[in-house]
Amino acid sequence: MKFSTRDRYALRLMVELANCGPDEPLSLKSVSESQQISQKYLEQIVTPLARAGLVASIRGSQGGYRLTRPAPEITAGDILRAIEGDLVPIPCLSSQAEACPRRPQCHTIGFWDGLRQVIDRYVDGITLEELRTMTADDLPPADPE
Repeated sequence: MKFSTRDRYALRLMVELANCGPDEPLSLKSVSESQQISQKYLEQIVTPLARAGLVASIRGSQGGYRLTRPAPEITAGDILRAIEGDLVPIPCLSSQAEACPRRPQCHTIGFWDGLRQVIDRYVDGITLEELRTMTADDLPPADPE
């Protein structure tokens, strides 16, 4: 499973918003400058985040975007699903998928569903607050093989 640039940028945008106070809207221009992401691209990313109820826009000269919930209550899974929809390794596990006629005799469905469960557990176990404070030093050591 490969995550897109939109996914990575959505996480970075949300971390920027988490770094602000709950009543301090942050402009996309500011995020664009600090994260070196095109403002137009950020506009495309913030729309599904707003639709999912993760961010709210504040109008006016001092406007921008802010989180709708505290950072410890938003998970990486919430953010990624707002951008991607279901986080499934194969299409037939999607909640919108048509029933697969091969499912009853599929010997690999258990493997793919297990992988989906591991992905869900991981992304739903990391909060925006944890992402906000995470550094490269927090990465597990690389497998030497």
